[in-house]
Amino acid sequence: MNLFKKFRDGLKKTSTKLATEIKRIVTRSPRLDADALDDLEAALIASDIGIGTATDIVARVKQAAQETGQVDVFAIARTEIERELGLAAHTLARAAKAPTVILLAGVNGTGKTTSAAKLAYDLKAQGHTVLLAACDTFRAAAIEQLKIWADRVGCDIIAGQYGADSAAIAFDALEAAVKRNADYLIIDTAGRLHTKANLMEEMKKMRRVLQKRLPDAPHEVLLVLDGTTGTNALVQAREFHKTLGVTGLIVTKLDGTAKGGIVVAIARELKIPVKFIGLGEQMDDLQPFDPTNFAGALFGDDAA
Repeated sequence: MNLFKKFRDGLKKTSTKLATEIKRIVTRSPRLDADALDDLEAALIASDIGIGTATDIVARVKQAAQETGQVDVFAIARTEIERELGLAAHTLARAAKAPTVILLAGVNGTGKTTSAAKLAYDLKAQGHTVLLAACDTFRAAAIEQLKIWADRVGCDIIAGQYGADSAAIAFDALEAAVKRNADYLIIDTAGRLHTKANLMEEMKKMRRVLQKRLPDAPHEVLLVLDGTTGTNALVQAREFHKTLGVTGLIVTKLDGTAKGGIVVAIARELKIPVKFIGLGEQMDDLQPFDPTNFAGALFGDDAA
């Protein structure tokens, strides 16, 4: 399956809803009068695309209608979304000297552990050596879950006991990654509410401990967000970014929501690049983010 088809299939719920609404509005009012433009803005906002982006798209549609009388709403939306998302680099950072340390964070249930494994799978497919660190020492069966994933992916894992100091395990994993000349170390952490200061401080401690061994670690702090939560994902992103200095996003479960526009809203407000999006349950369904494919899949006029 080519990459665009993966994006299109994964974003089908969002794109179908948008296409249906846009076609209904344009069919009812081909000249796109003020009421139609208001309806268009409401449809865009309903996809959680963000008020700012929705307003920009509608303004460009209005301008085109006044200048030419014929408007391709889908083309204008695609261009605007691609421009908005293309302002930041979406590739993973790479340390000047291995290992590159990737720290995953997020609230419970977003898919951090699965994302850690899928990211390891993607990196191994590119020929890199990867070490996983099981630093979720709180959630029942979290360590076993990551061990199962590590076995499927075919990479080593460093783990401790439940209740152990997660920062100490992260330090041991980094030590092992250095000794084994691993290209990447991916650290899975316990889910934590962004409103719990003590848990957020624990993440800051993990960063400090890693830097004792490798001053520029972690090279990526990736926040894993559940795309089905819509605007709540934006609230989470704000708080985690404030505390941890998030460098990139992994947005999961986009295949199960009609609110895939949240990717755009987060990127616009926080200027944090989306690095990967989750478009299904299979091992290769964590896809490197591509603004062109995302915009094309979100606003494909053949969706409805």
